[in-house]
Amino acid sequence: MSVVVGYVSSREGQAALRAAVQECLLRGCGLVVVQTPRAPREDDDSELAAARTRLEAKGLSLQSADGEGHDPAEDLIDAVESHGGELIVIGLRRRTPIGKLILGSNAQRILLDAPVPVLAVKAEG
Repeated sequence: MSVVVGYVSSREGQAALRAAVQECLLRGCGLVVVQTPRAPREDDDSELAAARTRLEAKGLSLQSADGEGHDPAEDLIDAVESHGGELIVIGLRRRTPIGKLILGSNAQRILLDAPVPVLAVKAEG
């Protein structure tokens, strides 16, 4: 079993990653990090390195599962199904009502379509 987290190098993504690591430590399971191709990507991201170090110190793994490019919601749900995920962790950011209407809401789709529980976290400050 594993925890699946949607990660983008942003405040919201970092908050989700920290919460996902904490869940892995509590559950004693590995972490699957999903980054979509549309998101800016930094392979040497210090947050990812710190997460890997914390998990490995407890004998747990962190693996990457690149998104297929469908969209973030589908990528996370696919990762749950292919990696035996038991929880999805996502970061939330505040949007205006117009922004929600025009851009849609990946968070809402994940919450409604996920086959496992979803933990949604806000960035601090």
